[in-house]
Amino acid sequence: MEKGKKRGNILEADCPSRQILQHLTGRWGALVLVTLHSGTKRFSELRREINGVSERMLTKTLQELEEDGMLIRKSYNTVPPHVDYTLTEFGTQASQKMFELVDWIETNLSDILRNKKR
Repeated sequence: MEKGKKRGNILEADCPSRQILQHLTGRWGALVLVTLHSGTKRFSELRREINGVSERMLTKTLQELEEDGMLIRKSYNTVPPHVDYTLTEFGTQASQKMFELVDWIETNLSDILRNKKR
């Protein structure tokens, strides 16, 4: 770690890293990261690809991730409105980690379900 940089402690109740973790690993945040892993998407594309997310929850999730510096929202002055979402460098790093976790879950799903306590 670079000298002078303060490292967070996720186990501390008042550490801001907890809120970031919540945004990244929440139900919709994780799916947005995985979806944007492949590149820039429009709001409508994200909504189509992430089955089950409401417009309201997708908007809220995108705002949180933008505030956390994980993505960039680019709005074009067109009719109808055109808005693109792209991962930042931090967002790309987080997305890669999330993508690896999702890949592991999907690859091992049968075994996980078989070993799940009933």
